[in-house]
Amino acid sequence: MTPPAPPPDPTPPADPARTLPQVSGHQQALDGIRALAALMVLVFHVAIETGAALADGAIGALLSRGEMGVPLFFALSGLLLYRPWARAAIDGTPGPSVRSYLWRRGLRVLPAYWLVALTAMLLWNDGFGIRHWIEVFTLTYTFNTDPWFAGTGPYGLGQMWSLSVEVSFYAALPLIAWLLTRFAARAGGGADARARRLLTGTALIAAAGAAALLLQFYPDPRPYMHAWLPRTLGMFAVGMAIAVLTEWAHREPGADGPARRLSRTLAQSPGLSWGLAAVVYVVASTPVTGPRFVGVDGYWIALADAATSLLFAFFVIAPVAFLPPPDQAPAVRRPAAERLADGTWLAALLAHPVSRFLGRISYGIFLWQFVVLYLWRGFTGQEIFTGSFWFDIGPVTAGTVVLATLTHRFVEEPVRRWARAVPRTPRKPAPRRPA
Repeated sequence: MTPPAPPPDPTPPADPARTLPQVSGHQQALDGIRALAALMVLVFHVAIETGAALADGAIGALLSRGEMGVPLFFALSGLLLYRPWARAAIDGTPGPSVRSYLWRRGLRVLPAYWLVALTAMLLWNDGFGIRHWIEVFTLTYTFNTDPWFAGTGPYGLGQMWSLSVEVSFYAALPLIAWLLTRFAARAGGGADARARRLLTGTALIAAAGAAALLLQFYPDPRPYMHAWLPRTLGMFAVGMAIAVLTEWAHREPGADGPARRLSRTLAQSPGLSWGLAAVVYVVASTPVTGPRFVGVDGYWIALADAATSLLFAFFVIAPVAFLPPPDQAPAVRRPAAERLADGTWLAALLAHPVSRFLGRISYGIFLWQFVVLYLWRGFTGQEIFTGSFWFDIGPVTAGTVVLATLTHRFVEEPVRRWARAVPRTPRKPAPRRPA
């Protein structure tokens, strides 16, 4: 006797379009990544200043790698800033206006930085000459091979070397994007071929960053190159590759192409991805990546440090960048086990109002942290590499968040509104080439 057929599954098959990553509009979950990066850097600086990150043991080792927040910032810039160029290159259409892009970047970064730089220079560095002030206000002091400052920058601005790297990337991105577009156009064929070419190009950029490390150590050590763009190119390339993959997923035919499969896998497995990021972080906390202070002392150690930075940035950002838009989430209330399985818990965590608030003011957190840290330690009479991490971290974090909030409210937002009100020159469309 033939057994009865099983009843049909009442659950309709998932629409592949509902699993595509968000590529337009504001991605709230990425605000949480910015908040995480800013707080990691803050914790690192307090731990270094108090000596906690230099102490023996696992806690000191883990605190010493809070600087891994910097690769997160770099990868986020690569993802968000290169995405319009990646979209245009895959579609074979003109890219964004370079003039408008540079104008927006300058207004986004410089006014708040100038406020903090002026504060730090007046408090601790007012004895220097006009040349030094110009170098600070143009973020070019890192290119002075005979620096007039101690450490990584003028007192109170020691973290700004990474902002100088960011600005260097902003300036170089239009040229990098143009080269990648030309490289992709030679592939012929359709969007798939151009997307694969762009991924190859981002891999070459990462390889160029590894090659730049050779110049940093051979034939003679050049420690000042640690604060320059070339060695960090791979960290930006990670975000650029994610941008290419997210755009490619929208243009890939069928539901089982490599870009769409990777998007679904990473978006639905954030626990695995962040678990791998934690493993990479622990490895980076060992002597494999060099000493616990700024810089590295050899090519192979520098290469290991760069590799762990790339992997950490990818595993933290990718599952967030590949999430579909919030309005694509099912409207029904689902059990907690299902939410854990499909990754929506990560979006909810990073898009929480607290995470989003800290993400919005993350630039101010980055800018003000050394000023607040030094004012607090001067007020309490502490010397460098002494004191208690737990005694300092609370007041320094609170003071930094307050100043960051004020800066966002009275500097960043007014400048952004003014920039939006300025009429932009429309860009002439390029003539369409025959197929």
